[in-house]
This record gives sequence, C-alpha cells and structure tokens, in this order.
Amino acid sequence: MDPSNLQKQDEPEEPRYLDFPHLPDDATLDGNPRLNKYSSTITKDHDFPGAQAMLYAAGVPNRDAMKNSPHVGVASVWWEGNPCNMHLLSLGNAVKTAVEKLGMLAWQYNTIGVSDAITMGGEGMRFSLQSREIIADSIETVTCAQHHDACITLPGCDKNMPGCIMAMARHNRPSLMIYGGTIEVGYSKLLRKPINISTCYEASGAYVYNSLKQPDDGGEQTKTKDEIMDDIEQHACPGAGACGGMYTANTMATAIESMGLTLPGSSSTPATSPAKMRECLKAADAIKICMEKNIRPRNLLTKRSFENAMVMTMALGGSTNGVVHFLAMAATAGVTLTLEDFQRVSDKIPFIADLAPSGKYYMVDLYEIGGVPSVQKLLCAAGLLDGSIPTITGKTLAENIASFPSLPQSQVIIRPLANPIKSTGHIQILRGNLAPGGAVAKITGKEGTKFTGRALVFDKESQLDRALNAGQIPHGPNLVLIVRYEGPKGGPGMPEQLKASATLMGAKLTNVALVTDGRYSGASHGFIVGHVVPEAAVGGPIAVVKDGDIVTIDAERREIRMEGVGNEEIVERLRQWRRPRRVVTRGVLAKYERLVGDASTGCLTDGF
Repeated sequence: MDPSNLQKQDEPEEPRYLDFPHLPDDATLDGNPRLNKYSSTITKDHDFPGAQAMLYAAGVPNRDAMKNSPHVGVASVWWEGNPCNMHLLSLGNAVKTAVEKLGMLAWQYNTIGVSDAITMGGEGMRFSLQSREIIADSIETVTCAQHHDACITLPGCDKNMPGCIMAMARHNRPSLMIYGGTIEVGYSKLLRKPINISTCYEASGAYVYNSLKQPDDGGEQTKTKDEIMDDIEQHACPGAGACGGMYTANTMATAIESMGLTLPGSSSTPATSPAKMRECLKAADAIKICMEKNIRPRNLLTKRSFENAMVMTMALGGSTNGVVHFLAMAATAGVTLTLEDFQRVSDKIPFIADLAPSGKYYMVDLYEIGGVPSVQKLLCAAGLLDGSIPTITGKTLAENIASFPSLPQSQVIIRPLANPIKSTGHIQILRGNLAPGGAVAKITGKEGTKFTGRALVFDKESQLDRALNAGQIPHGPNLVLIVRYEGPKGGPGMPEQLKASATLMGAKLTNVALVTDGRYSGASHGFIVGHVVPEAAVGGPIAVVKDGDIVTIDAERREIRMEGVGNEEIVERLRQWRRPRRVVTRGVLAKYERLVGDASTGCLTDGF
C-alpha cells in the first residue's frame, strides 16, 4: 500500500478515502493542461508494463495515446428489461464516440439496476434501495481501480441517479451525469385519456373494488374491467425512458441539474428525442472542460447546491425519496444536511407545478414549454434559486440558462408564484411519539393538512396488499393504516409501497391515511407518511402501535402521534416487545441489513 495511505491508520477516525498518486493539478504539456493526471501513474515510463500491455489489447491505438491521452470512464446503468434503462447503452456509445473524437480514450462499462415498477409490491422491491449502494460501489471501484481520469455516468431509473452522484463524490475526479430522459405519455383508447405507469396501480384498486369502468362521456361503455386493465397494461409505457411524472427519477434528475452536475436541460429532455442524443455529444466537450479547469464533484456538491436541489423538489412537487437520497449524497460529499433543512426550505418555497402524480401534466409537457431551465429562470429571478453556483460547464447556473426562453405567458403547467397550488412545499417533516427520529410526509394540500383515525396495523406490506385485494379495507370511518417492519433493516431494503397507496386512490378510499417505516414511490399520493424513525425492527414506537389506537397526522403542527398513549405506556409496550427474527441471514440483503443506517441520515451503508 502507498505510504500516504498507511499513515491514515494513525489519523483521527473520520470519513476518508484512499489517495491515489497523480500529476500536480497545474501539470502541463506543451503549454496545455495535462489531462491524464491519474492514468499517467500506470502509463508513464515502464513502471506498469503489464497494465500497458492490457491497455494496448483493449484498444489504445499507439504509444502517443498511451503516454498522453486521458482515460474517461463512460458508466451507463444499462440493462435490458426496463424502459428506464434499455436505451442507455446506445447513449453511452454516442458519448464514447464523441470523447474519442477529442483525442481522449473512452472506456465504456455498466453497472446494475432494479426496476421499481416491475418489482413493486413483490419481494424484488427489497433489492431496490440497496441497488443505489451497488451502483455507487461499482462506479467508484472501476474509476479508482482502472485509474480513470474522469467519469461520465448515464443513469435512467430512480436509484441510479443518487448512486452515480455518490460514486462521483467518493472518487472526486472530474465527472458529469447525463440523465437517460423521461418516457413519452401513454394513451388508453378505452379510457380515452393519457395514462402512465401510475395508472396501472390506481386502476388495480378500482379493479378490486369493482369501480374500473369506461368514462361516462357519451362514448362506448361496454368494455369489461379485464379488457380495460389489458388496455392500460399494453399502453401505459410506450417506449424507452423513465416514468413520466414528477416521480423519483425526474425528481432526482431535476435536482442534480439544479446542482450543476449535468448539462442544462438534461432532466427534462425526453429519452427518445434527438436533443438527448445531442446532449451525449456535447458531454465530451463538457468533460474536457472539467478536466482542464479541474472542476471536481465535491466542488459542486455544496450546501448551496443542495439548497437548490431542495428548492426545485418543493416547487415541482417532487418525490419524498429525494429526502433519503439528498441526505446520502450530502453525507458522501461531506456536506451537513438534516431533516430540518428540508422543512426550512419547504416552509419558504411554494408548490407551483401541476405535474403528476397529484397533477395533470408530465415531464414531456414541461419540455415543450421550455423544460427545467425555464423553471429555473423563474425561480432565479424571484431570488428562490441560487444562480451563482458553479457547474460542469465552467459557467454558473445562471449563465447556463440565460439562453433558454422564459415560460410562455399562456402555459398552465407552472403556476405563477403569486398564485401557487400551495403556498409552501408539499414535503413535511413530522415528529412525535410515533416517530421521535422523524418521518417524511407528502402533503399537497388536496387531501387536507390534518388527519385523525383509528390504527389498523399490518406487520408487512404484503399483509395490507392481501387485505386490499380482498376488499377488506372499508369506506367509512377514518383509518390510519400502519405498515411496519418495512424499514431499511426490517424490510430489509425499505421497499416502496406504491401498490398499496395507488390501490387506495383507485378505490377512492379517501377515509384512509398510510403510515410506514418503509418508503413510497414518487408516483404515490394521498395522505401518506413514510420513513418513520426509529423503524419497528430496531424497537421504534411504531413497533408497538395497536389496532384501535388513535393516530393523528398534523402537517400544520408537524406532528405524528398516538393520542392518549403516554410515554410510560409506550415504554411498557416496548418492554414487552420482542424483535422478530431476521428475514434473511445470507446474501446481499443480509449484508445490507447489517450495514444500513436509518432513513433520517440517508440509509447509508458506510456511515460507520
């Protein structure tokens, strides 16, 4: 091991990574910056002849390229079987070609992914959140082990984006992200309206409760509920791209663009548009600028840029998953970010976007009126978004968006700041005797700001799903459905519960609120509270909620509490509580369960 790394054994215990030998930041060749700062370790002289032999075999064309060309990793989260990711290899190919045209070496590789929509409601969903760590681990591993000088990542689905950014923060070499892009909107001829992936889950609830019918609009009404479901399943997802509303993928891409880590417009450019391919070609110029100017991820991942991420999430009605991912990204980059920061930003930022899941429109619609840069212009002009932050282009965010149009006066997707959907953000941080370590609520205002009902407790999401499928959740008196042992350790994996939340919406069970120590999909809406900390598996109070307990969710007071259950009663219940045996004791989920931290600190696996 390098002596500088051995010395770290005697340093105070704090977050730290291996140091790699590299050229000085101001190193030049013929008056130009040396861009092969890290790869030169194995390509200079004859110190690593085996490495050079392997690189020649892999495609280095000649000695000059071996000694002088920088190595750029092109990491796509490509795999088949998921529309969010299936096109990323072709985008990566375009990036590779563009990088090589600039005289650099481009090494393409991929990491794994998990389709949230395919695994939703099943055991496969337990692998979703931990895939974020595998993606980060994979990109960090290849970048560092292969001595890459820079990194371009191409993510598509929800956990892909934070996984890529966490990897960038770890290796801290010049990097940028290209979002795979959003899917086009589907259309149901039988329902005679636009549809998307969320429609499938909400229709499932209507199917179970026998309310799935064609609209009463003067058109045909003869189709059965099975025929309608077939039509929805076949047409909800018309091609490549990530889920089309302001769900988790678009939330993360929008935030990361607003942090300066992508080219302007990346988050709203549709996956199959010519503009997305043009973005891939422009990325080569941008990564060269990052190397020339030594722009590194941790230069861009600052408290100011995370503030921008939170502002955009609140303004556009983004996913609650943004909370756990921003916390993880910030911790990885050494930036202090807490749940209180989310509440502070939510208190000052109006919710202005009529975007799905709670609204009518989709990201492709926003793209047609100027996309995310036009929204950024609006918020910068109002002093709500920091346009002075640096970005991967070498320019500020404000400079990046200067050439984009302002939002058209006639558009209806983004409300005026003076007439918002809700005067404050939709994400609320709740605490109380049910969640002393915090919980995250998604309250758009459409469902009210306070809910009280009797608890109905389920020890796994599957129990609730069975009850919903059997039509056992009644309309009538208010109910607070408690789904526990689905946290990061208890799940394990903190699965999303879109199947349950969407079924409730589709069945029009407006008398029901959901509370869980698991997560919700970005497509979830309704009166929902997730990320309850401490989780049930570690003995949090949610573990001892009983059927019939009165539970109040109060967004105005930011509280979630069991009414009439005092601290002494909670202590006594916990004294009698016994943790269930671990579900898995081997394999990747067992490792995850052992290492993962709580949701209020980002569910990190290296936070020890």
